[in-house]
Amino acid sequence: MGSQCTKLTPCCLDSQFKAAVVEVPSVGNEEKSEVNDLPTFREFTFEQLKNATSGFAVENIVSEHGEKAPNVVYKGKLENQRRIAVKRFNRMAWPDARQFLEEARSVGQLRNNRLVNLLGCCCEGDERLLVAEFMPNETLAKHLFHWETQPIKWAMRLRVVLHLAEALEYCTSKGRALYHDLNAYRILFDEDGNPKLSSFGLMKNSRDGKSYSTNLAFTPPEYLRTGRVTPESVIYSFGTLLLDHLSGKHIPPSHALDLIRDRNLQMLTDSCLEGQFSNDDGTELVRLASRCLQYELRERPSLKFLVAALTPLQKETDVASHILMGIPHSASSSPLSPFGEACLRKDLTAIHEILDNIGYKDDQGVANELSFQMWTDEMQETLNTKKKGDASFKQKDFRVAIECYTQFIDVGTMVSPTVFARRSLSYLMSDMPQEGLSDAMQAQVISPVWHVASYLQAVALATLGMENEAHAALKEGTNIEAKKNQDSGQK
Repeated sequence: MGSQCTKLTPCCLDSQFKAAVVEVPSVGNEEKSEVNDLPTFREFTFEQLKNATSGFAVENIVSEHGEKAPNVVYKGKLENQRRIAVKRFNRMAWPDARQFLEEARSVGQLRNNRLVNLLGCCCEGDERLLVAEFMPNETLAKHLFHWETQPIKWAMRLRVVLHLAEALEYCTSKGRALYHDLNAYRILFDEDGNPKLSSFGLMKNSRDGKSYSTNLAFTPPEYLRTGRVTPESVIYSFGTLLLDHLSGKHIPPSHALDLIRDRNLQMLTDSCLEGQFSNDDGTELVRLASRCLQYELRERPSLKFLVAALTPLQKETDVASHILMGIPHSASSSPLSPFGEACLRKDLTAIHEILDNIGYKDDQGVANELSFQMWTDEMQETLNTKKKGDASFKQKDFRVAIECYTQFIDVGTMVSPTVFARRSLSYLMSDMPQEGLSDAMQAQVISPVWHVASYLQAVALATLGMENEAHAALKEGTNIEAKKNQDSGQK
């Protein structure tokens, strides 16, 4: 293949601008199309998604787009503990409810391991929401342009572009050849570090009609002429992503093509890739990018061709993605704290002692109506009920604690995650795990990033025999507690 280097030679680059597109037989990837553990597409109620995202809490926002008409994406968790991403559109983005539902249902039929699959939607009143798998390891843009610990290795960059081509080829084979605004923010990494293409880009905003929100310098020329996106436009955007991977920067295609024509390829190559790829591999990626960026639509290659061309370039295929990415594996997590250890053992007595020692200090900053109302005899009575519940909780009289906390919650004057946590444990102590789980989840709705809520969910789920879900909740609680302790140590 040639010696290891990063200075690409200009040989064989003149021909790619005029070369005819030669189709290569598709490299079969049918086995990647089956995703066995995903539920079928469904419609959610707005209340379900509101609860899943803790009331669309700011702490759960994972991305935001636009200023005047933002479409915000939140992370959340369903009642069955499945982690999800929820995209909430601007109220006027989809005025036609039928069109929104038809589009969502169509995209929701797709199931592929190269996609961030669409799990459901919500269409109530003016609300339009999409629900997809949650990807915990950020976007390609984050890892490629704004990396903190290490840049993406060459072998991983090749893997990303191949998986992207396979995802687009699968969508095309299922009649969804158009992808709107394909860019590095549309590619996300799952818990194992595998790259996946967001399914959100398969749906077009029906009101503004825009398919591209990025800088016009990166927009396909035919879209600038006609305002319409075509399958060939997707190939053009794929070419810009090839350049992104080669350069580690978001270089406008016109500038990149000028560098290629002038044989100034060193300026095009990411200096972080020194010694990681061969001269032939780099030249081939430049050639493919150039063909994708051809002005004439008919001169751009097909996805089938791109998959076949990228497959033999793959390196270190036996190395897991999370290793190449330098991110923790899904099976690893922070060491368990005493609280986490108690939850793992389902040691309710130890958990009770920990909760009793924590008291109500984690309620600080939780908004409640009491702060803005006059003190009355009724409110004092409510607080007395809580105090009685606290005394019963301390004395391990869990039946009375449940009664008192229930009276306090039913009044609704104050909102306290700690009260729900204490009642949750009281239910667990009383052999009522389902009620305990419900209260632990409600505590998380009130306080979205609270390790206590996750830990109690883990105990309740384990008691109910839901071991996988319990493990996920325990891991979540451990990571939240570790981050909290880290943040406290930096202050």
